[in-house]
Amino acid sequence: MTGSAAAATQSAAATARDYYNSDDADRFYSSVWGGEDIHIGIYHDPEESIPFASRRTVAHIASRLSRLSRASRVLDIGSGYAGAARYLAKTYGCRVSALNLSDVENQRARRLNEQQDLAQLVEVIDGTFESLPFSDDLFDVAWSQDAILHSADRERVFAEVCRVLKHDGEFVFTDPMQADDCPPGVLQPILDRIHLESLGAPASYRQMAARCGLTEVDYEELTAHLVTHYSRVLEEVDKQQDSLRNVSPGYLQRMKKGLQHWINGGERRQLEWGIFHFRKM
Repeated sequence: MTGSAAAATQSAAATARDYYNSDDADRFYSSVWGGEDIHIGIYHDPEESIPFASRRTVAHIASRLSRLSRASRVLDIGSGYAGAARYLAKTYGCRVSALNLSDVENQRARRLNEQQDLAQLVEVIDGTFESLPFSDDLFDVAWSQDAILHSADRERVFAEVCRVLKHDGEFVFTDPMQADDCPPGVLQPILDRIHLESLGAPASYRQMAARCGLTEVDYEELTAHLVTHYSRVLEEVDKQQDSLRNVSPGYLQRMKKGLQHWINGGERRQLEWGIFHFRKM
């Protein structure tokens, strides 16, 4: 990695860390976004609860994997409050390493692990996914939900995941992406909001995977749920705004504006969201 690339990677990680470490973000995500699962939900009904739809995403992704058992080692990168890690440990008995860069989120995750008697199976690790603190060929499954977009070096994220996966290991992830045919410049309001120069795209992720030795198993396109999820979160902000007195008004206003940008991008098919499933050959 060149000096400029390393600096960009460190800057993006610091920006994401500062944001998710803030009191406003922690209070908002833990109370409005989905509780333990702070990612995009899969909705059977656009009116159903955000936590319920978010947990459905976790269960749906897990159902696609063939290597989940008590003998499995799983790595969750960008694990947030480690809700997915606890679900996997509780459901399949597997050991999960939950790697995340936010100290605040990690502290909450460790408390939840203890409260649910899962600390023996779920280890929360402070770190970034461009430099995974694990040996080669260690994990049966690598997992990520809506986190890779925050990296300024997504190619390195893929290379690191491939490095730590065992032969025949599986990599499954979701990520808000720009559509392959997205016109230049139209997503700038979103990029400004998350302080990044670009989003990944399905085609670029396929290319990154192929370059590091990952073979695509399948891809399930689910963009409609991105629109529903951000719409539901925006509805909840409006509904709960009077009770969210521990979240600053400025943060809520910026959040509402940002949510609308995501909704617009999804409705215009400039954004895409879905489940990628790769295997290390």
